[in-house]
Amino acid sequence: MNRKLWMYTCCCAAFLAACNSGTQQQGDKRNNDSVSVYLTTADQQALFAQQAALGKVPDTATINIVMDSSRQFQEIEGFGASVTGSSAYVMQNYMSPDKRQALLEELFGTTTGLGMNYIRMSIGASDFSTGPYTYNDIPAGERDDSLQHFSIARDEKEVVPILRQISGINPNIHIMGSPWSAPAWMKTSGKLEGGSLRPDAYDVYARYFVKYLRAFAAEGIKITALTIQNEPQYEALYPTMKMTAPEQGTFIKEHLGPLLEKEGLQQQTAVMLFDHNWNSPEYPISILDDSAIAKYTAGAAFHCYEGAVGAMSLVHDAHPEKGLYFTECSGGSWSPAFADNLQFMVRQLFIGTVNNWSKNVLLWNMALDERNGPTTNQPGTGEGNRGCMTCRGVVTINSRDGAVTRNVEYYAIAHFSKFVRPGAKRIYSSAVADKGLENVAFLNTDGSRVMVVMNTTKEEKVFSVKEGAVVSYALKPGAVVTLVWQ
Repeated sequence: MNRKLWMYTCCCAAFLAACNSGTQQQGDKRNNDSVSVYLTTADQQALFAQQAALGKVPDTATINIVMDSSRQFQEIEGFGASVTGSSAYVMQNYMSPDKRQALLEELFGTTTGLGMNYIRMSIGASDFSTGPYTYNDIPAGERDDSLQHFSIARDEKEVVPILRQISGINPNIHIMGSPWSAPAWMKTSGKLEGGSLRPDAYDVYARYFVKYLRAFAAEGIKITALTIQNEPQYEALYPTMKMTAPEQGTFIKEHLGPLLEKEGLQQQTAVMLFDHNWNSPEYPISILDDSAIAKYTAGAAFHCYEGAVGAMSLVHDAHPEKGLYFTECSGGSWSPAFADNLQFMVRQLFIGTVNNWSKNVLLWNMALDERNGPTTNQPGTGEGNRGCMTCRGVVTINSRDGAVTRNVEYYAIAHFSKFVRPGAKRIYSSAVADKGLENVAFLNTDGSRVMVVMNTTKEEKVFSVKEGAVVSYALKPGAVVTLVWQ
């Protein structure tokens, strides 16, 4: 077993002990001014490890961060990743019931676990499923406008049980549904791979979404958000579908929005636009410019694979009344260095997106096996057409014995999900990125405050944080720290 795998595996007991210790000590910490500290270092010597608490000190640091709870910004809905078909498959088939329950409690439990409370699922197959499918597949050349053949049976073996189990652990979990493709018979291509939604299928596709919401509700799984189309500017040889901004706007305004309203589903299911990369902020802006469409939408969702995170603020500036969401980014074997991945994820995906108005942060696959799969394979298309073959999950589950490896994504999420609870507000913290420190701060509904700081340099940085009292911390190069004021 290599050193990195050994460290990932062995740190679990230490992490859970730290969480339990933190929980047990909360009563004492509320009675003084100490600040809890959780650290992950670039060399992996500390992996979300609790450190000695900080007390008041004179402000002698050269880098000073001011935190102001009275200056509040967007409300935070949560942090997590996608429970893809592949994620559900490896958890359901490679783990014993006891191991699976323990892992899900570790990920989603709000007392001793990480407290993840936002997940994404694909509506039908994505590129990470056990095969290509939708909830209404019929023979080529046929139509089913009445949706008599609608069925979620394909998901009842693995996806539904896992989502139900997660909902049992965290009843307030947010679940976002995103389609990779409409059923083939609704599309110009006549197949799941590529093509667009035919205009004469807009009405039936809207009813397909309603069927999906009700089918999962009948299973005890509440879908709280929808995106209209995953990556609508992209086609590939796995389930995909192109949808231009005018097409998406028309579909929402004339079909999906009015139907959700008529069926009494609009208030309980947020509809989000776009769901694609930072490089096209004009896509959601152009749709939101039409108030007849905007009234049916909660805001816009983004991925990380092209463009820069600041594009989210461009959308906010154009439509500050709408929410922004970050819904996908994956690490993978193309970037094996823990330190590099930690910095990118914390700096760009978590601190970066939240400071650019995101209300959530979701990574890609929650769990994959040691071969980065399984992936969706269209028979006869070959190895190169199965989507991402090198993407990494938040955790890796070994197909032989169900052993869990906690990857860098796990620790990046932990620094936020454990202490920043749903309903928290991002609050003001002074920018010191020019001095090598990135930071973001939050105020929870119980009055506790949280700050996450990342050292992006190759030297130790000593900084102070001031909101009334002052605390100081020396942060190692490439490290991330979460500070919690109870």
